[in-house]
Amino acid sequence: MTEHLDVLIVGAGLSGIGAAHHLQSAFPGRTYAILEARDTLGGTWDLFRYPGVRSDSDMHTLGYRFRPWTQAKAIADGPAILDYIRATAGESGIDRHIRFGHRTVRAEWSSERARWTVEAVHRGETVRLTARFLHLCTGYYHYDAGYTPDLPGIETYGGTVVHPQRWPRDLDYSGKTVVVIGSGATAVTLVPALARRAAHVTMVQRSPSYIMSLPTEDPIARGLRRIVGVRRAYPIVRWKNVAISTLLYQLSRRRPHVVRAMLRRSAIRQLPGGYAVDTHFKPRYQPWDQRLCFVPDGDLFAAIRSRRASVRTDRIAEFTTKGPRLESGEQLSADIVVTATGLRLLALGGIDLTVDGDPVALPETMAYKGMMLSGVPNLAFTVGYTNASWTLKADLVSEYVVRLLRYLDRHDLWCVPANDDPTVTTRPLLDFQAGYVLRSIDDFPKAGSRFPWRLGMNYAHDLLKLRHGPIDDGAMRFSRRPTTHEPDPCDPSTRVS
Repeated sequence: MTEHLDVLIVGAGLSGIGAAHHLQSAFPGRTYAILEARDTLGGTWDLFRYPGVRSDSDMHTLGYRFRPWTQAKAIADGPAILDYIRATAGESGIDRHIRFGHRTVRAEWSSERARWTVEAVHRGETVRLTARFLHLCTGYYHYDAGYTPDLPGIETYGGTVVHPQRWPRDLDYSGKTVVVIGSGATAVTLVPALARRAAHVTMVQRSPSYIMSLPTEDPIARGLRRIVGVRRAYPIVRWKNVAISTLLYQLSRRRPHVVRAMLRRSAIRQLPGGYAVDTHFKPRYQPWDQRLCFVPDGDLFAAIRSRRASVRTDRIAEFTTKGPRLESGEQLSADIVVTATGLRLLALGGIDLTVDGDPVALPETMAYKGMMLSGVPNLAFTVGYTNASWTLKADLVSEYVVRLLRYLDRHDLWCVPANDDPTVTTRPLLDFQAGYVLRSIDDFPKAGSRFPWRLGMNYAHDLLKLRHGPIDDGAMRFSRRPTTHEPDPCDPSTRVS
């Protein structure tokens, strides 16, 4: 039994729920389903349960454009974000289209039939569905386990070791000494959250990250809500925050010394007098070579001031029964060690793609407009910005998919991006120096040297190109859909079974 749908969305996280909203709002009669490998929706915001988990972008841009974020906190905790996603899915009936426990493993395109055949595993059984269009909202990392580097002697350590991606529900850290290994967004979130109950928390980092303090509540948003109401205030605050983040990013790339000095002065103001700022908070790289770490109301600095948390910038030589011994010779004792050492990237959810019988080698493809693949028909994927909110890009991708589907329907076509310009050179899809990116970027599609093959990191530019640019732009190829023996999926009397 093969069920046929107009569109298949893979992933019921922030991107997948947003994609479904755009699709069903534009095409109320169109058939679609969301395949979700886990048993609940929410993606990242359901998976991560570590103390203090929160957004690393403000919720006026991480929230959907079509559904205002109404809570006071602009930097929101994980449970609040999960409630927001669930409410979005429930209010519009999107949750009724989700097939939980369906891990998508393979998708085969047939040009003769102009459709995808998708295989998913559900309770050990293979389920097959066909669809005219495939939208992958799978995120970009392994959900099964995070990245843990080689830690010599870790097997001799006598305490508890935990990775944030698999935080035990019953882990009691009250009154315990904790060592957090890492310096990225997860580590700087964990340290102040753990410090509220732990005896002491030590963050061990090989090198510092740039850390910027932001207010938990946006005073401008609060004032505008009182004056013009939530719905009118939301787009104003959203664009205000887009403008600020874009300005900060552009300033970081063009005048990095200015941003470095600004962040250093901010750290000095918030740390105890005489603190070794240049040792622990002066990175070797330039701002936005890696993502900035935002801390709400400077909570990490406050934890250090209170002496409930401390930082060690050093390498781990080995583990002993007590905990990590650093290359400087210092022995750290810990009841719990948290390996906040990053993610394991996974392109397109690890799904095997085949086009007309030929396997698709992702590193040999090129990303079209940062959302489709050269040589792969009727498929879109969502990868958010590295320098701004994920959802800003996800919303634009979903809007473009709607525009593309309208065009294909109007002319009875299917489409495939094609790069036949020999002057377009390749480059990594993500021009980003974070360790978790560098470890796996060779497994991802390539980007090109210019539009439409270059992955943009500018929301205003992408908005113009994706929302208003031409569909038939010379890089997209179109073919006529077959007319023989092809049922209309919107007509129940001709539904494939």
